[in-house]
Amino acid sequence: MSKSDHMLAILWLLKTGQRITAKQLAETLEIHIRSVYRYIDALCASGVPIIADSGHNGGYSLLHAFTEAPLLFDSHEQKALIQAAMFAQQAGYPFGDDLNRAIDKLKLFTNAAQLSAIERHEVGFDVIGSIVDPALQPLLQELEVSVAHGYRLRMEYRTGNDTSFKARELDPYGLVNWLGKWYVVGYCYLRAEIRSFRVDRIGSLSRTADVFQRPPQFSASRFFLRTLLPDPNLQEKLVSVRIEGKPQAINDLCTHWLLGQMLVERSDCQVHFKLTEQAVQTHAAHFLLTYGKSIKVLEPPQLKERLAKIAADLLDYYQS
Repeated sequence: MSKSDHMLAILWLLKTGQRITAKQLAETLEIHIRSVYRYIDALCASGVPIIADSGHNGGYSLLHAFTEAPLLFDSHEQKALIQAAMFAQQAGYPFGDDLNRAIDKLKLFTNAAQLSAIERHEVGFDVIGSIVDPALQPLLQELEVSVAHGYRLRMEYRTGNDTSFKARELDPYGLVNWLGKWYVVGYCYLRAEIRSFRVDRIGSLSRTADVFQRPPQFSASRFFLRTLLPDPNLQEKLVSVRIEGKPQAINDLCTHWLLGQMLVERSDCQVHFKLTEQAVQTHAAHFLLTYGKSIKVLEPPQLKERLAKIAADLLDYYQS
């Protein structure tokens, strides 16, 4: 038996709730008592709450709360973990090797019927994601560890408009995966405010000697979304956008990451959003153009004019 098999066997024996001595474990598993001590130490290091009592009636036992918890996952939990791992891998999860080892262990310690069920659900479930640059993995790993332990970082970063990198110091508060891209949110000492940075624009990372405390209850995802959505206190400055179109096109618009957040009302063939003037002139105009004749913008006039200009520019470009 392998080391992991022996450790699992010890765990099963302790799960009975009885106090068992190292000698009894060694005799039951037919291994040397020194091996029992090593496996017990390894289990404790992995977080298993083993109690060691000395004396005449001493031995090893588990905390009562742990004996009440299942050691293995049922078939539904196994399926959920494996399918969730597929999503994580496609998103560019930075600890993919660790994740694969965990899934391998999950399959190893299942019976034949459970393994067959897992494989049936695995083969019929696929995830197609965006291509993630493998070179980002060490950056993402360092960022995740620094977020967890509060390490201040020094990074070389370039914005979308820059061709060269600039040095910055950052307290990383969290990682966000959004639309196939990874972002780190944290306090930027160059700008003296909390900002978000695209990980694929980071040239290098290194830890400083300083540590930090993340603000209580801070959510990187909530902060990130607030930077994308209009300020709720500026509702009177938002522009009404009314669109009619085919029902499927209207449904698609209402599930868009930005438009769905700014929905006012809708019917099967019409929808009303409120957007900023900047969104009307930039993101929304280019996005709506992809729907062609399946939709028609009713208002505002500046959005219709913007769509016509973009279409005319494309026509001139391809006819020249």
